[in-house]
Amino acid sequence: MASRYHEIYQGWKQDPLGFWKEAAEEIDWVSTGDKVFDPDQGQYGRWYPDWECNTCYNCLDRHVERGRPGQPALIYDSPITGRTASYTYAELLEEVEAMACVLADQGLVKGDRAIIYMPMIPQAVMAMLACARLGVIHSVVFGGFAANELATRIDDATPKAIIAASCGIEPGRVIAYKPLIDQAIDIARHKPDSCLVFQREELTADLKAGRDHDLGTLQADAVAAGRRIAPVPVKATDPLYILYTSGTTGQPKGVVRDNGGHMVALKWSMQNLYDIQPGEVFWAASDVGWVVGHSYICYAPLLHGCTTIVFEGKPVGTPDAGTFWRVISDHNIVSLFTAPTAFRAIRKEDPKGELIQKYDLSQFRSLFLAGERADPETVNWAIDQLQVPVIDHWWQTETGWCIVGNPVGLGQLPVKPGSPTVPMPGYDVQVLDDAGHPLGANTLGNIVVQLPLPPGSLPTLWNADKRFFDAYLAEFPGYYKTADAGIIDDDGYLSIMARTDDIINVAGHRLSTGGMEEVLATHPDVAECAVIGIADKLKGQLPCGFVVLKAGVDRTHDEIEKELIKLVRDKIGPVAAFKIAITVDRLPKTRSGKILRGTMRQIADGESWKMPATIDDPAILDEITEALKTHGISV
Repeated sequence: MASRYHEIYQGWKQDPLGFWKEAAEEIDWVSTGDKVFDPDQGQYGRWYPDWECNTCYNCLDRHVERGRPGQPALIYDSPITGRTASYTYAELLEEVEAMACVLADQGLVKGDRAIIYMPMIPQAVMAMLACARLGVIHSVVFGGFAANELATRIDDATPKAIIAASCGIEPGRVIAYKPLIDQAIDIARHKPDSCLVFQREELTADLKAGRDHDLGTLQADAVAAGRRIAPVPVKATDPLYILYTSGTTGQPKGVVRDNGGHMVALKWSMQNLYDIQPGEVFWAASDVGWVVGHSYICYAPLLHGCTTIVFEGKPVGTPDAGTFWRVISDHNIVSLFTAPTAFRAIRKEDPKGELIQKYDLSQFRSLFLAGERADPETVNWAIDQLQVPVIDHWWQTETGWCIVGNPVGLGQLPVKPGSPTVPMPGYDVQVLDDAGHPLGANTLGNIVVQLPLPPGSLPTLWNADKRFFDAYLAEFPGYYKTADAGIIDDDGYLSIMARTDDIINVAGHRLSTGGMEEVLATHPDVAECAVIGIADKLKGQLPCGFVVLKAGVDRTHDEIEKELIKLVRDKIGPVAAFKIAITVDRLPKTRSGKILRGTMRQIADGESWKMPATIDDPAILDEITEALKTHGISV
C-alpha cells in the first residue's frame, strides 16, 4: 500500500500543536489545560504544561479496567537460570501496587528519587512502575556497574532509596551486586536512607540492619494483605526518570524524561512507527539500564496494551545462536527490536542461519535495529534469513524515541541500505555547516533538529540547566545539536556518517572515550593518553588506549598495559570492553597541541588518510602504525 508518511508529516508541520493535541487523546489524563505547548517554560518550552497524569495508571490500571485484566502484560524468559514467568495485567498491577506500598512505607513520596540497580528480571520493571505510581523519580543504573560509577550517580540524583537485586547472572558466573552497592554508598557523599534488596535464589545478599530490607518478602506480604495504593497525580512536566549517559568518570549527565510528553510520543510510535496492535507481543532485546529498555521494554508496550518480554540471556551462548528464534517462537512475538551487534554475533556463530529452521516464526513480521550503525552486510543477512522487513532507525538517549526511521505503521517506505530513512513527526531534521548555515542535499555536515524538540525528548539535564543549554543548544541557536554528522539526500533520506564528539559505540552502548582517558590518566606511570574507537566486526567499535609513560619509568610495557586494562574495567565496568592498551613514545598532535584522534582512528581502521596540514611531526604517525601492528592490529 502507499505510505501515508508524507501526508502525516506535512500535517504535523502545518499544525504541530494540533498534531500533538490529537495524539494526546490516546492517554488518560487526570486533568488537561488549554495549552499544548508553552514556549516560555524551561530551556526551549514544555509540552502539556498544565496537564496532570500518572504514567503507571496508563500502563496498567486502565487496561485492567477496560477489558485486558487476563491478558499477559509481561513475560520473563531466562535461558541462563532456566526460569520463565508470566504476569497478566491484573497480576502485574497487584505486584506493582504492593511494591509501591513498600516504597511508601520507607517514606518515599512524589518528587523523591530512587536508584534501581537490577538485572533483567520482572522486579526491575515493577520497580520502575512502582516509582511512577508514586511520582517518585527513578534512575535505573545498569546492574553490575562499577562502584565508583554508581557513587557518582548517587551523589547526583541524591536518592532516598536504592532498589536492587542480590545479584546478576551471566553465563557461567554470578555477579554479587550488594558489595558494589555497599562500596558505592561508602564512596558517595550522599547516603540513601534505605536499600531494598530482592534476594535471588542464586545468591543471598547480607543485609545491614536498619538500612537494608528484603524487598521480595515485604512485597509478598503486601500482596498477601491485599494492599492497594492509588496512583499519585503528577504534572505532565514533572520528571518520570533520570537516565545517566556518557558521563563516565566526570560529572554524570542525567537526561530528564517527563511524564506527559513521554507517554504521548511512545504511544504514538507503537502503532505508527512499529505497526504493533494492542494485544500483540513485542520484544525489545535490550537492558532496562539503557534507554531502549526504558522506552520499549517497560513503558511503550504497556501504554499500548501489548505484552512485553523481559529476557535474561545473550544472543549467543545461552545456549546457542538460536536463542532469539526460540524466544520469538515460544512467545508468539510479532516484532523484535535489538542492536545490530546482536545480529553480528548470531551471524558469526550461525552464518548459514541453520538454527532459524528449527523454530516456527510464522507470526514474526518485522525486525527493528538501532543503537549503532546498521551495516548493510548485517542487514542483508537478516533479510535473507528471516524474510521480513529489517528496519534501521536512529534515535538517542536524549530523545527517548525515534528521530529518523521507516514508519511501517503508516506504510513502509523504500529502504536505502545505510540510511535509517526519514524524520518522524516532531523532528525537523536539518544539516548545517560549522557556522550554522544550512547545507544542500548530499553535503556532509552537523545534524541538528529545529526547536522545539517533540514530546518525549529531554527538556533538560538533572539539576544542570546551563550544562544542558551549553551541550545541546548553544552551538546552533534555535536548534538541538545531535553531535552526529551526516547527509540528507535528494529524497529527504538521512544517513549518519560519524559522531562529531568523543562518543564511541561498543555493542550498542554509547561510551565516552574522554571518560576512559580520565581513568587511564590516573595511573601513576602515565604522562598522557588518548582513546579512540577502532572498528570491530562483532561489537561495532572497541576502545583502544594509547599511553605515553612518564620519564624514568623502568617497568615493562606489558605489565603496565595489563594494569591499565584492569583499571578501566574497575572504574567504568566490563561494559567498556577495554582490552587494548598500547604504549607509545609520543602522541600525534597539531601545532596547537590537539591530539589527532581522527587520524589515529583512520590508521587503526585501515582507511585511507591524508597527512593533517597542522601536524607537528609527521614521523609520529609511522610510530603509531608500528605500535598498532605490534599489538596485532592490522592497519
